[in-house]
Parts: sequence; structure tokens; C-alpha cells
Amino acid sequence: MSSAANLPARRWVRVERRERIAQDIVALDLVDGEGGELPAFEAGAHIELFLPGGMIRPYSLYGDPQDRDRYRIAVLREPASRGGSQAVHELLLPWTRLQIGPPKARFPLDVQAPKVLLLAGGIGLTPLLSMAAVLARGARPFALHLACRSAARVPFGTGLRDLPGAGDAVVHLDDGEPAQRLDLPALLAAQPPDTALQVCGPAGLIDAALAEARRQGWAESRLHWERFAADPALEGGDGGPVEQDEAFEVELAHSGRVISVRADQTVVEALGAEGIEILTSCGEGVCGTCLTRVIAGEPDHRDQYLTPEEQAACDQFLPCRSRAKSARLVLDL
Repeated sequence: MSSAANLPARRWVRVERRERIAQDIVALDLVDGEGGELPAFEAGAHIELFLPGGMIRPYSLYGDPQDRDRYRIAVLREPASRGGSQAVHELLLPWTRLQIGPPKARFPLDVQAPKVLLLAGGIGLTPLLSMAAVLARGARPFALHLACRSAARVPFGTGLRDLPGAGDAVVHLDDGEPAQRLDLPALLAAQPPDTALQVCGPAGLIDAALAEARRQGWAESRLHWERFAADPALEGGDGGPVEQDEAFEVELAHSGRVISVRADQTVVEALGAEGIEILTSCGEGVCGTCLTRVIAGEPDHRDQYLTPEEQAACDQFLPCRSRAKSARLVLDL
């Protein structure tokens, strides 16, 4: 993972079309730089954009997977952005050329469920739109619900229902009439047995939806989610105290090198200071790009990518965010 040979395959694309589709959201159509077909992708997949300044950011594909002539993404400009969404909004104009990585499917569509409930919060709609297109084309039962703060923030606005699979989308607005607001208990209770839940968006929506589904007895195998940002609570974003981190060591199994990680450093930062590169993307423990095998030691998992079972196994972690409970971690690097 630390060598240039392990960097993902890249290809040149250009921005063919750019449109403002809601407050602080732009949609881009990316076409192959040589005019050919783009690699196939599964519903729910994302691609990584290689942006100016060495930034790599993942964005979900919202187009129909059968359309191979373009990739469609939509990007929300985040006020607290570390530069990725700002670069997309300010620099990716029509005819701009950039490199992208291959599609990655870490949020696959449940193809076994008799019905699928697609539940999105804001920009979390994007991967669910590709799922809706696939479900509609296959005449499979599904429902699409979108929760937004206001009408101005609904991706695609009044044109949403013109998109493939979104003709019957139900939009819930926080500032709308009481009957228009999202009622999670009622929505989940209204679904037939063995419905699959595919939920994407802010952590608050996902946590509430999963908690309510579990309370109602939904099977764990039917719960699927993807977070678009790390939980602010893990950063002390609720105004509460944040436990002081401690220094620890990582040992690189391939070379035997031992590197100290300060209390104010991530593992990625500590290794980078020693000239050891680990490919990262989100930097928040959400996307899984930097997933690294742990040979010995106990990680302090702070990601939102691994399942609780995978975290309990203690054989892998995300060094962009997670730390160590033991004094040393031995990594497969």
C-alpha cells in the first residue's frame, strides 16, 4: 500500500457538462478523455477524483449504470471542506481535464430483497439514484424517500422526478408542513416483511434510521448504509470534551522499522513524515481507501467504515483516523 505501484489505475476525463442543481450543489458529467466508453460500474458505486494540490476525493455516481458514455456526479460545497468540494465548485468547469480512479462498489444494492426502501438525506441521494434506475428497469418493488432541510436544498429540485427511477420519489422537508416531514417510525413500519433498507446521508439520519429499524425487528442482513462524512461527535463537535490521545508506535512488518505516532498525529501523518506513503481519500475513516492489515496489537477503531464485527477482529484498521489501544501496532507494510 505504501508504494507507487499500488496507486489505483487512473484515466483522463473531461467535464462535458456542469449544472447547479440546488443550493450549494453542482452536478458534473464526466466523459472519457479519448471519447471512448467508461468502465462499467454497479449501482451505489463511487469514483475518486484526483484534484489539484494532490487531493483525492470520492464521489458517488448517480447515473444509470447502463450508460457507459459518461459518469455523473453531484457535489455539495461544504463550509468546513478541507478543499475537495471547494476545488470541484471553483475549478472543475466545462472542458476541464482531470484524472479519476476506477469505480468502486462499497455500497452495493441488495438484489435479494423482495422490496428495497431507498432513504436519502440531502446529497446522500446520489448513490440511491443509480439504484433506483436499476430497480425501475428491472420492475422490482422499491420506494425512494429524500429528506432535506428546505426545498432549495433538494438535489435537482423540481426536475428530480424526471430522472430514471425517481418518478415516484417522496420528498420530506424539515421546514415544510408537519405532514411533509420525515416520520421514520411510520415509514419503516409501513414496509412489507424482509424489505431491504439502503440509507445514505448524514450520520444523524443513518443512525436514527438504523436504530429504528433494529427496534422494529428488521433483520441486520437487510440494513445497508453509506456515510458521506464522519460523525462530528467523534471530533467533539457536540461541544463536549474530547478524550486526550496518547502517543504509540507502529512497526512496519516488511522492513522492521518502528515509527512513533505523536498524540497530535494520525498514523498516516506520522508515516508520511518518514517518507512512507499510504494512499488516502476521505481522511475521515469513511471510504476505506487506506484500509491496512494489522498483524499484532490492538487498534483503537474510530472509523465508520468497518462493521462492529470487523473492528472486533482487530486484524485491520484505517490509519487515516484510527489509533492504537496497545503500545504498538505491527502493520502489514
